[in-house]
Formats: sequence, C-alpha cells, structure tokens
Amino acid sequence: MKPALVIGLTAAVLAGCASSGVTLEKDRAYRVEWLGARPLIDRSHLSLTLGADGRAYGNGGCNHWFAGYQLDGESLRFAQVGSTRKMCSPALMEQEQRFFELLGQIHRWDVSETGQLRLWPEQGKPMRLWPED
Repeated sequence: MKPALVIGLTAAVLAGCASSGVTLEKDRAYRVEWLGARPLIDRSHLSLTLGADGRAYGNGGCNHWFAGYQLDGESLRFAQVGSTRKMCSPALMEQEQRFFELLGQIHRWDVSETGQLRLWPEQGKPMRLWPED
C-alpha cells in the first residue's frame, strides 16, 4: 500500500473518532474539585446537577443552591443563583460565595483529556468537576 494512502486513511479514521464528541449529561451529579485556581477546602462538598428541566442545583458546601441554565452545544450559562440561608464557618461561606460568583461567569464547558468536566468563565481558570458515582 502506498504511504500517502495509509496516511490518508489514518487521518480519516482519527477525524471520525474526534467528531464523536462528549456530551454533558443531564440529571447527573458532578462533584466540584477546583474553583478556578484554588482547590476546595478539605472535606467540603460542592456539587452541581443539570436537570433535564433547565434547572441546575446542588450543594454549595454550606447551603443548597439552585439556578436556571441554558445549554447550547458547548455554550453553558447560569441564571442568578439562589440558595438556602444556613450559616457555616467563615471559610466555608467565603468558598461558597466564590462558587456562586463563578457559576455566574461560566460561558462554556468541555471535558479534559482525563475525563474531567471543566466549566470555563469568560476569563481565568475553569471550575473542575468529576461525575459522582
């Protein structure tokens, strides 16, 4: 077989694999690991679920939160976040506030080479999440 033909066939197969794409799963809980450039406080639990009804919800580390969202291809935007009003330690409250603010800045999503969900703000580093088991 000619080398040019082998290279062409290999490129076509790889392009077909690349176009299969990964979809963002609805009604699946994701656990937050990083908020931008900062990891979460030890033993804190922040989560996000995108409901099939257009509502997102989860745990902010202290309070339960909820917001509308719009998903269009790789574009993802959240409406203003609402939450319960429980008080926790100042460090957890600060982390939760950063989480809520970052949700309001998200404009797209992707999946890393390791399978980690990344939610990207207009500027800066992404929020990184793993699917919960």
